[in-house]
Amino acid sequence: MQKLQGWLDSAIVMLPNFVIAILVVIVFYFIAKITARILKGALSRFVRNQSVVSLILSISSFIIVIIGLTVALGVLKLDKTVTSVLAGVGVIGLALGFAFQDAAANLISGVIMAVQSPINVGDIIESQGVLGTVKEIGLRATTIFNPKGQDVVIPNRLIFQNVYTHYTINGSRRIDLVCGISYGDDLDKVEQVSVRAIEQIPYLLPGKKVEFFYQEFGDSSINFVVRYWVHFKKQPDFLQAQSDGIKNLKKAFDNNGITIPFPIRTLDFGIKGGEKLSDVLNKQKS
Repeated sequence: MQKLQGWLDSAIVMLPNFVIAILVVIVFYFIAKITARILKGALSRFVRNQSVVSLILSISSFIIVIIGLTVALGVLKLDKTVTSVLAGVGVIGLALGFAFQDAAANLISGVIMAVQSPINVGDIIESQGVLGTVKEIGLRATTIFNPKGQDVVIPNRLIFQNVYTHYTINGSRRIDLVCGISYGDDLDKVEQVSVRAIEQIPYLLPGKKVEFFYQEFGDSSINFVVRYWVHFKKQPDFLQAQSDGIKNLKKAFDNNGITIPFPIRTLDFGIKGGEKLSDVLNKQKS
């Protein structure tokens, strides 16, 4: 009975502290709600990924509520208990961090990618050997829709920590069209005809000249590259511009008597070469 009476007396003494502690928790709860609303409005201007926005709001609310609980436990004079609990949580968090470091890296990379917005849904990128359109940027991975109609899922950390190619960020792309002409063709004429043929493409990027360069003496042809710029918003833009360039060159070459040669192999007969096949065969018969 004496112990029960002692507990009752302690409860009566601590009753005001209990009330204050409950009020503290309620106040911090509403602070968390108000903060979440303010953050949501601010983040919506900079972060397009709603999953990331929800994650940041949840983390901020959780931190504010934890602070409120810590203050409430302090009011109840349970500071030592709070210290022990926080120490235990720290140890558990450290262990989980080592166990799930890849998942944590993907999560952090996803948040940074969403906040900085280097890549957005609809962009065309190439990463880890995968080329396609960004379909979704999640907290763990990014989904890329490739030209074959397949969804390829790449962990965010692999994109964030490695080199990737962003094709649509500038809205334009250069096409390098390689071709070869016969050794008997006039090189100046070929250059003029090629440049005029490419300039007939109606959607070339204004302000960018068509460039023409001879590259090498090939086995059967003199090879050159013609470079031109086009607007680029999706992969078919590039493929269509490349296809139109090939058709224009072929048509212009046919109209101007310019030859795109087939592979040619020269066969030399005899010990030193330069002999006719018939002469070599006659020598063998005799």
